[in-house]
Amino acid sequence: MKFCIYEVRDDERQMLETLRQKYQLELVLTNEVLNLDTIAYAQGCDGVSTLGYSRLNREVLTKLSEMGIYACSSRCIGINHIDTQAARELKIRISNASYSPYGVADYTVMLMLMLIRRYKPALWRQQVNDYSLGGLMGREMRDMTVGIIGTGRIGCAVMENLSGFGCKLLCSDVRKNSEAARLGEYVELDEIFTNCDMISLHTPLLDSTRHLVNERTLSLMKPDGMLINCARGELMDIQAVTHAIENQRIGGVAMDVFEKEDGIYHHDCRTDILKNRDMAYLRQFPNVIMTQHMAFYTKEAVDSMVTCGIESLVAFTQGKEYFCEIR
Repeated sequence: MKFCIYEVRDDERQMLETLRQKYQLELVLTNEVLNLDTIAYAQGCDGVSTLGYSRLNREVLTKLSEMGIYACSSRCIGINHIDTQAARELKIRISNASYSPYGVADYTVMLMLMLIRRYKPALWRQQVNDYSLGGLMGREMRDMTVGIIGTGRIGCAVMENLSGFGCKLLCSDVRKNSEAARLGEYVELDEIFTNCDMISLHTPLLDSTRHLVNERTLSLMKPDGMLINCARGELMDIQAVTHAIENQRIGGVAMDVFEKEDGIYHHDCRTDILKNRDMAYLRQFPNVIMTQHMAFYTKEAVDSMVTCGIESLVAFTQGKEYFCEIR
């Protein structure tokens, strides 16, 4: 079996080599994205694998089918970059990756603590030997009500982590999860925005969830309420969030993702001019924490995503079903 692996990162190479030997594969590795200019790398291959920056639109998928390639894996959880309708019509089998929810869940709680303890301005001061305390008074988690929007594996893991802090947990989802119901109380979405001191987003990006955080929902929040987003940048109307921060209508925001982050996050842009003005502007505020889409980034998660990506191609090539086991 021969596979072409696009968008290869250095941290993936060890696991790729392990799987190559295990399944006796021939792998073509490139750090370039899959598009019509690079699709020729996959000539003669049985399948292709990408990360999230490749755009597998109808034109690219049609070309893959013409090349006799009917197996495609995404080494990330999301498949928003793949035209799944076109894939179904062309009979191209698609898989996505999975990994333990605890890396993102741990990172989410870290951002919460950094926000409520005002670590960003404290760090700034330390760099210039300013050790004063004015304006740095924080809050204790046990006295807060925390809302979790989206109670899938990651949302539930966040609730599990937070249960040790003694805070009150409210949650909301279109489908209820018995584990989440054990840890917290299900309420309507508007009640989350109205009653919570801190709100964490863990829902997938769908038409129904795009700009879930908007002018209306922000207007429901407490003046010192805080938002955490380790899910998808498009869940937040960033213009509305920026206005809320500028006008001190909410207490703060911590984001590991950002709308239109492609071409910026996961790249070295030190000598570039950032094309995303909203990102460049919003990051200046002392009560706004932004990190570079790295909540998922643990060795365990990377190894799991690579394994899912390769093993699904092996299964598809052999005409088998594949379920990505959480590692």
